[in-house]
Amino acid sequence: MTMLRDPSRKYAAFPQVPLPDRQWPSRTIADPPRWLSTDLRDGNQAIVDPMDAVKKNRFFDLLVEIGVKEIEVGFPSAGATEFDFIQALVHSGRIPDNVTVQVLTQSREDLIRTSFASLDGARAAIVHLYNAVSPAWRDIVFRMSREEVREIAVAGAKVMRDEAGSRPGTDWHFQYSPETFSTAELDFSIEVCEAVMDVLAPTPERPIILNLPATVEAATPNVYADQIEYFCRNLPNRESAVISLHTHNDRGTGVAAAELGLMAGADRVEGCLFGNGERTGNCCLVTVALNLYTQGVDPGLDFSDIDRVIETVEYCNQIPVHQRHPYGGELVFTAFSGSHQDAIKKGFEAHGRQNDERWRVPYLPIDPADLGRNYEAVIRVNSQSGKGGFAWVLEQDQGLKLPKKMQADFSRQVQRMADELGRELNAADIWDVFRRTYHVQVRPKHFQLVDYEESRAADGTRVFAGTIEVGGRAQRVSGRGNGLISSVVATLKESFGVELEVCDYTEHALSTGSHARAAAYLECALPSGERVWGCGIDEDVATASVRAVLSAANGAVDRAES
Repeated sequence: MTMLRDPSRKYAAFPQVPLPDRQWPSRTIADPPRWLSTDLRDGNQAIVDPMDAVKKNRFFDLLVEIGVKEIEVGFPSAGATEFDFIQALVHSGRIPDNVTVQVLTQSREDLIRTSFASLDGARAAIVHLYNAVSPAWRDIVFRMSREEVREIAVAGAKVMRDEAGSRPGTDWHFQYSPETFSTAELDFSIEVCEAVMDVLAPTPERPIILNLPATVEAATPNVYADQIEYFCRNLPNRESAVISLHTHNDRGTGVAAAELGLMAGADRVEGCLFGNGERTGNCCLVTVALNLYTQGVDPGLDFSDIDRVIETVEYCNQIPVHQRHPYGGELVFTAFSGSHQDAIKKGFEAHGRQNDERWRVPYLPIDPADLGRNYEAVIRVNSQSGKGGFAWVLEQDQGLKLPKKMQADFSRQVQRMADELGRELNAADIWDVFRRTYHVQVRPKHFQLVDYEESRAADGTRVFAGTIEVGGRAQRVSGRGNGLISSVVATLKESFGVELEVCDYTEHALSTGSHARAAAYLECALPSGERVWGCGIDEDVATASVRAVLSAANGAVDRAES
């Protein structure tokens, strides 16, 4: 078998919805939906080794902690394991008063009764009834007429009504899904839902939940939005129904379909954390929620420690969250590209100067700190990176703010190491090559400051007098200049024959308080016209500048010997 040159022989384009005056394209989502997690149902049935009770309980506690208020906890008629877990959860006292558990059942009398029994003793619960209504299921699977399929839904609704009536100790809520909604005729889906509503008699105060699933994603998300808007506009007694969305990701647009469905009038979103679920997965609740967050809407779900959420989800599902998964992936806030790194670095610098909280950092749609991520992982260095990348890493790791021209000088050393190692460079790698390149906090091969004194001569010039260790031998030296730096430069020329012309000098504090340190950077020209850079770090800014001169001198000798 090979791909067809004319796929239209085998596959037909999905039909459009007759909605010429559609309203959803001009709407925005201003409020969060109701959220339902189906991790313990759809998610659990889609993993190789279903969760045991320990993992299910851990996952449930996580969902409660992040703020999910409606949780589908299982399919109780599937077997004793499911039934016993639900019963144990109900009687554990761990379901908060503001959280409602939900169970799923096919529209069969025995399964419905088992589902109600599993929730015996619950303060409140949702029973979710479903049956497939699309032509493919009616014709191929069931071999039933429309009337027969509608009757399955009505019969199930009657059992639900009677079971709830016989168990008055629980606050019962009802949910119905015309399963395979996205590939069914819209008028028939409405007809079946209306028939179920006639049995269950919902009111605006006690509405029914009508879940409209894209059981298999079969069209572009705008078509799904049209289906939702058409349904909402044509459903009788719409005010007595909560419209819920249950999208899948077969075409890779499950999140988009859910968002457009909300714009089309839906009230609720069902899905799984990080998109686990059958085939290509369910709608990712994390992505939809944080998409809202980046638009200034509080989603009502808390992902302030997203890495801990990921740890629990990966443990329970035994499926890793992809490194590129929106918001949660290990690399989603990471830039390796030099141009990206430069833009991000400048964005953070601008953010630090502005007078408001508005987030405007290039390439980062959300502040990683809001999700508990630190900035160290935002920029990572490999052979594709530019000078802005390692400069950011040095600033975050060591507090060093290298001048632009020094960044260019150092970039050659970083690039050489990246090429030699053939891997990503971490902060320790970059700091190590910086120290060795500029003889910072390492024992230099040539000049090392032991001690010094500075004084003012009668003619107003500055005198440097100190001890410099050269090749393991300490030498007393001195020199005179207009300032401290020039007097050290003069000393190097007179005592060691090293000629430097200072071209640029900058300094900054590395920290504040009684143990604050300073960093000094020096660009010097050699007699050959070449440029060398020096860096000095010390608790005293004057001593840092002396160390910067000696750093440049060490670089000059290294260059002469190479």
